[in-house]
Amino acid sequence: MSNKAYKYRIYPNAEQSVMFAKTFGCVRFIYNRMLGDKIAHYNETQKDLSCYPSQYKAEFPFLKEVDSLALVGAQNNLKAAYKNFFKGKTVGFPKFKSKRNSPKSYTTNCINENIKLLDGHIVLPKIGAVKMKQHRRIPEHYILKSVTVSKTPSGKYYASILFEYEEVIDPVEINTTVGLDFSMTELYVDSNGNEANYPRYYRRKLEKLKRMSRTLSKMKKFSQNWYKQKRKVAILHEKIANQRKDFLHKESRKIANSYDLVGVENLNMKAMSQSLNFGKSVADNSWGMFRTLLKYKLEEQGKYFVTIDKWFPSSKTCSQCGYKYDDLTLSVREWICPDCGVVHNRDHNAAVNIRNEAVRIATA
Repeated sequence: MSNKAYKYRIYPNAEQSVMFAKTFGCVRFIYNRMLGDKIAHYNETQKDLSCYPSQYKAEFPFLKEVDSLALVGAQNNLKAAYKNFFKGKTVGFPKFKSKRNSPKSYTTNCINENIKLLDGHIVLPKIGAVKMKQHRRIPEHYILKSVTVSKTPSGKYYASILFEYEEVIDPVEINTTVGLDFSMTELYVDSNGNEANYPRYYRRKLEKLKRMSRTLSKMKKFSQNWYKQKRKVAILHEKIANQRKDFLHKESRKIANSYDLVGVENLNMKAMSQSLNFGKSVADNSWGMFRTLLKYKLEEQGKYFVTIDKWFPSSKTCSQCGYKYDDLTLSVREWICPDCGVVHNRDHNAAVNIRNEAVRIATA
């Protein structure tokens, strides 16, 4: 069984918007309340506390007004946060959710057909039928599992609908291959010498963002004008994010339809942005999102997405004779192989080596 989510924009009326606001608040409240009780109980007894949203409804009757499964979702999120912390992951200990800065969202599960998709509407528990722009068709054999309702800082509402389906995907025969080397300015350079020509949306809007953010910083915090200006900044950030995502979707689709095997390096983008002072450029490219989109598009077609170890010397190795140039620095963009005399473009040579290594791994 596989899972797939479809995200649609929804248009709640005034009454439904109020219910969404109440649900967001109650989900945040129950998460913080259970986390606080767990911490206090552990400090007193050195033992874990098992608590459930239903235990708090007598003391806080307003919790009964919202979808109970949304509160259960908050409980599951807290359990996952504890589990990730004790597994030794780098996420840290669970933190309390802020009223102003936390994402406004909640997840509810489909039980006994309490969630339905109608013509241009979605029926949600305690909310009713909400107008929805269903721009993508859902296959009939898909089974609805859950819905995540979210509100963006710009004031838009979305419903991310998760489906479960069974589909057998046969692996394809590898005929066409390509390697992608990360490029700070172009997003990537492939083994055929092509570049993505990424438009760098964030850089193009950076001056406008600076002006709008400077205006926001000079306003009285939490005033009406401050909220208006904050929404304008959020709308501009959202536009940049949508432009970037649209470009990455189209680029990953083009590659997934053209090649049977794609090789990429498993780079640590966070470490790269911090150590080399390339934070804005790395964030603007969104290489991690591009890899995620490319991977699922390939796997849906039975094709291969191969990651190469980040320590693989793709740039330092001659793709023609295999000579390793250990003294190659980051500032050198072209170099001549001392053994065979071939002139290498750094990124193109790396992409060729990534492709060859990916083919070797896939066919081993």
